[in-house]
Amino acid sequence: MTLRATTSQTVGPFFSIGLERLTCAELAGPGVAGERVTIEGRVLDADGVGIPDAVIELWQANSQGKYAHAEDPQDKPVEAGFQGFGRIPTDEDGKFRFTTIKPGAVPGPDGKLQAPHIAVSVFMRGLLRRVVTRIYFPDEPENGDDFALRLVDAGRGGTLIARKVPGVDGLLKWDVIMQGPGETVFFDC
Repeated sequence: MTLRATTSQTVGPFFSIGLERLTCAELAGPGVAGERVTIEGRVLDADGVGIPDAVIELWQANSQGKYAHAEDPQDKPVEAGFQGFGRIPTDEDGKFRFTTIKPGAVPGPDGKLQAPHIAVSVFMRGLLRRVVTRIYFPDEPENGDDFALRLVDAGRGGTLIARKVPGVDGLLKWDVIMQGPGETVFFDC
């Protein structure tokens, strides 16, 4: 009997092969309307060690609450230069950084508006399926009424909310903790 992993049992690290051309750390180009923000953080394991071969994928609406996707039925404009999608690999310390605009509120499954957020998928070695989470914005009045945040235990909801960096306008910090104490809330999708 052999204990060697076969290709069908191995997930990575293969992220750089064929994906480098898909890396995009700017979701909204210059001149796109909205409040510009930069979000930086790290993908961390249970011991607080950065994961060097993770990829985060981001989806968001524009400042009007419209996705740049043909299946968004809302009659709202999407500006040229707004992509609303990004894919960023982590560096050797598990760090990532991207720039965008703060999204507008989008309709939720119950028809009520959701708090502004960015949908995040994390891919990394050892995961057979991606994990899905969200980034919410600090001091957002709609956070209290957001359907997804209301599903989360109050003690863990903070893992979904980015933090302001004191003294630096437009810079937010948000880490993804894959397991253990302080684990980021992940959603079944």
